[in-house]
Order: sequence, then C-alpha cells, then structure tokens
Amino acid sequence: MAQKGLFDLSSKVVAVIGSGSGIGEAVAAGCAQHGARVACFDVNAEAVERVCGRIASSGAQAEWAPLDIRESAAVDDALDGLRHRAGRVDGVVCTPSINVRKTLLSYTEEEFDRVVTLNLKGNFNVLRSAGRIMTAQKSGSIVLFSSIRSQVVEPGQAVYAATKAGILQMARTAAAEFGPYGVRVNAVGPGVIETPLTAPIKNNPGWYQAYAAKSVFSRWGRVEEVVGPVLLLLSDAGSYITGTLSVVDGGWLAADGRFMPPGM
Repeated sequence: MAQKGLFDLSSKVVAVIGSGSGIGEAVAAGCAQHGARVACFDVNAEAVERVCGRIASSGAQAEWAPLDIRESAAVDDALDGLRHRAGRVDGVVCTPSINVRKTLLSYTEEEFDRVVTLNLKGNFNVLRSAGRIMTAQKSGSIVLFSSIRSQVVEPGQAVYAATKAGILQMARTAAAEFGPYGVRVNAVGPGVIETPLTAPIKNNPGWYQAYAAKSVFSRWGRVEEVVGPVLLLLSDAGSYITGTLSVVDGGWLAADGRFMPPGM
C-alpha cells in the first residue's frame, strides 16, 4: 500500500449523521476537505441544510436531509437512498446522543427511555442499516461515538455512561460480525469537547475548570481535534483498525492524579 494519500477520501461516499452542529459538523467538513462526497444528516433540518451549504460552497460534493435515528425505517431510507444515488456507501459516522444529568434515585422512567432510545436504539439502527449495505458491497467503515464515560463515571452520569458503554460493545460485536465481509467498525471516545451541548457547563466557571483540570493540557478539547481520529478510521490509513475505542480526551484517562512529587 502506498503511504502517500492514505488519508485521501477522494471517490469515497461518507454519511455523517449529526452534522448539523458540533463534532458532526466538523467531521462532515473534514471529510469534504479530504475529498469525500458527503451526505449530511441531522434531526435539525435548518441546521444541517446550512452546514451542507457551507461545505458545498467550497466546491465539495455534498447533500443533506433531515433524519431522526430513533426511526429505523427512516435510517434505512436515508442510507439506502444514498447508496442508490451514489452507487455505494464507504463510510458512516454517527454522532448524536443526549444526556440527562441526574442521580439514579431522581431519574424518571421517561428520562431513562429518552436517553436510551436515542443513544442505544438510534446507534443500533444506524449500525444495522450501514452494516447491511456494507457487508453486501464487502467494504466500508462505520464510526460510532462512545465517550470516556464508557470507561469512567461521575455522579449523575449513570444512564448516559451505560449507553456509551453499550455503543462501544455494539461496535466491537459488529466488528467481529462484519469483519469477514471487509467492513470495519470502531468507536471514538471523546473527553470534554467544546460544543453547543456543553455550553452550559462551559458557562459555569467552577465546572469548566474542574473538567479542564482533568486534561493533562488543562483545557477542553475543540471539535476540530476530533476530526483527525475519525478520518483515520474512515480512510485507508486505518485499514487494519477495527473493534477499537479511539480515545480523544487530552490524557483524561491516562493521568490518575496530577501531583508532582518533590524533586522531580
């Protein structure tokens, strides 16, 4: 395999779900910059149309459509439609999730169902639909979004953390099942990233600094810093990577404490 151009996505068709804002928006733009034909999907039609317009204005091939991943038929229609129009689907990235930060004893059944339905069922719908297409064409790469919360937790994160661990295990299982067909499946595990969804935390100085201190860089991550690992997993550079959790957390999981012993 030639080393030059390993990250080139030219001629590849990539669907980015959740591309209306945040990490999904950055990933969609990054894929387009590396030559992919990008299909942008999001439950917020106005937002995803705007993102797609910006990508297309740069000369890239891009299209958009609204999509609610909680609806399995809608997911099938979206990805099957893309395959019909483009002839194939080489990459699928799924970023959407929600979190209700409450202790277990105060969680309601409605809140539990809402988080689990989007985070677990939604990702399952995408994984199954993309897997059907890619195993048939005998190639492709699927990237789901887990979190450092699949590995470590804090009070108020029980249900969210459970879904993120579940996403990781679904990705690993799919990697084992789809691998014989030439399809790779991986998960990305961000730490705390500056997005519209984390803005309320960022606006709380104490909370913001507590999270920043967990990184060895003493800061939060930026959405563009998540793009590179996703490009690796989608591209030929990641041709032997499957069933993994690619952690993008600024060293959060690596550093268990920050005290520097005297004399060092």
